[in-house]
Amino acid sequence: MLLVSMVSYQCGASLAKHLFPQVGAQGATAYRLGLSALILLLWRRPWRRSGPGQGAGRRDWRALWGYGLSMGAMNLVFYMSLHTIPLGIAVALEFTGPLALALLGSRRWLDFVWIALVVAGLALLLPLRGQVQTLDPVGVMYALGAGVGWALYIVLGKQAGAAHGADAVTMGTSIGALLAIPFGVAHAGSALLTPVLLPYALGVAVLSSALPYSLEMVALTRLPARTFSTLLSLEPAIAAVAGVALLGERLSLLQWLAIGAIIVAAAGTALSLQRPALAEPLAN
Repeated sequence: MLLVSMVSYQCGASLAKHLFPQVGAQGATAYRLGLSALILLLWRRPWRRSGPGQGAGRRDWRALWGYGLSMGAMNLVFYMSLHTIPLGIAVALEFTGPLALALLGSRRWLDFVWIALVVAGLALLLPLRGQVQTLDPVGVMYALGAGVGWALYIVLGKQAGAAHGADAVTMGTSIGALLAIPFGVAHAGSALLTPVLLPYALGVAVLSSALPYSLEMVALTRLPARTFSTLLSLEPAIAAVAGVALLGERLSLLQWLAIGAIIVAAAGTALSLQRPALAEPLAN
């Protein structure tokens, strides 16, 4: 489920980048979260499960709102970064959030072997020599900000999923949409209602939010945050491949070696995953 969600996410990001000339990064984010929230609300209808004795405590609602707001902010600043820097580099920079989370939670020496491979892969992926001056510093800051949001999304998403089950995705996406839509309307205005753009916007919503977030919520409730974060090391590799296939970006030999190192790290983490972590029940 996590692998499918990552592939879907990067295909949606590639599609969203084609919308930037018409509605900007802010409009693409509004499309993504607004339409995906509408889809999930019509599909899940979470209000049917609300009522006396069925609500979560105040702390659980705080986790849900934190999860939704972190989702909205993460998506907004990530798309803002895509406006000026390549997809593969943006995802590599964004991944510093989950990587930091994995480092903080590591205890076994084997975990540091996989993390070291991830660091080596990221060092090869990022253009640290020669081309680094061509990167837009504002875009880099947006991508790093998305990394902070990603780390919060992992931690708070696990708490929200434990309390609200699969409905956490629907409600969290709706909260994120409340944050993103005003930015999209302020930037793009009536261009968001252009009929020819709506099929593309719907594709972005399904591929980038509705499908991957639903799959990730299942994974979040079954995996420790540290393991989930390290498994996400596949994300920069998938983004780089999506950039080549869908956006015409070119990769050097060192960047392909980086992809190999990241895949090995993700596979090693998956193989060393302890069975008790897989046995955690999904909250209903």
